[in-house]
Amino acid sequence: MSNPTVWWLLVGITVAIELATGTFYLLMIGIGLAAAAVAAHLGVPMTGQLVTAAVVGGGAVVMWHWQGSKKPKSLPANANPDVHIDIGEQVMVTKWHADGTTSVTYRGAHWTAVLAEKTDVPTTGQYRIKEMSGNRLLIEPA
Repeated sequence: MSNPTVWWLLVGITVAIELATGTFYLLMIGIGLAAAAVAAHLGVPMTGQLVTAAVVGGGAVVMWHWQGSKKPKSLPANANPDVHIDIGEQVMVTKWHADGTTSVTYRGAHWTAVLAEKTDVPTTGQYRIKEMSGNRLLIEPA
């Protein structure tokens, strides 16, 4: 079997494994293997093919990882408005209990709410839902 054929088979195997596992980094390795196959078609010796696979595949992995690290990290699910549509909505606090909780009506139901960040004296008024913790709302001043 010729060198280009071996490289293309390795590309196919890598892509198949990637499809089974969902590891996008394997596609970057596959790019390196494809570059080695092209180098083999161009008549580059085996050492050059190996270096091409390593440099292109490794470089693609590093670039993909670097691009991913530049993205802002997503919020945890209990504070993510993409998961809970209630995050960011406002509620009216009319009275605080001695234990630091309050009862608010939101979307037609009664909820127990607590301050997201402890303050000395909580006040009444408008608050914004910052996070959901089980069946409790963590709220902050609006």
